[in-house]
Amino acid sequence: MSCSGGSLGYGGATCLSNVHHTKKVQQQSLRSSLIGRKSGGVMKCWRGKNGNNSKSWKRVGVVQCRGIGDFVGGDLIWLDIDRWLSDVEEHKALAIYPPHEGGYEGRYLSRLIRQGYYFLDLSARGLGDPETTLTKIHPVCPAHVGKQPIARWYYPPEVDFRLESLPPNAKGLVVWILEAKVLSKAELQFLALLPTLRPNVRVIAECGNWRKFMWKPLKEIAGLTSSEEA
Repeated sequence: MSCSGGSLGYGGATCLSNVHHTKKVQQQSLRSSLIGRKSGGVMKCWRGKNGNNSKSWKRVGVVQCRGIGDFVGGDLIWLDIDRWLSDVEEHKALAIYPPHEGGYEGRYLSRLIRQGYYFLDLSARGLGDPETTLTKIHPVCPAHVGKQPIARWYYPPEVDFRLESLPPNAKGLVVWILEAKVLSKAELQFLALLPTLRPNVRVIAECGNWRKFMWKPLKEIAGLTSSEEA
């Protein structure tokens, strides 16, 4: 085995043939240390002990794919979009449970926009009394910062004001309530009955989170009807 004296490493002369031999052994060991086997939507990785290709193996990880949504992306597959539109028209008030990472609810919102609905987005944490805020003239006290007199301003009903402003070709108004999980049962019951008081109104309330986007009738969540009746 010959060495080249002109090839100098950090500590002195380096044998080129030894370097090439070492790289070749490392590449073969790397290829043989990882074996991927895919069966039934499960990818398993195996590795020999100490990183070599010995006869004893151990499993280092399992990735399970439970559906086509794990391969393509759940936000690109709308197999339930027709049921979503029919449930909005049938129940008129829904409680939705989007995933924690967010973003999925926008797909269903945009489909309602295409149907001709207009939206009113409100947060439940600053909503106050839903009946007063949405259907009655309600007072609002602006922040006075301790240096100004306490004032009280009166605002028109949020829902009625926007219903009067809808264009003639609008299909209706969707009241989208964010963080509705902080509302009491009485407040949820009023939101569930709001489409009865205002026929052109639909209510979507975010009542929690789940692993995938799902929804239920808001009357069922508020305790107005049982799951069998809904």
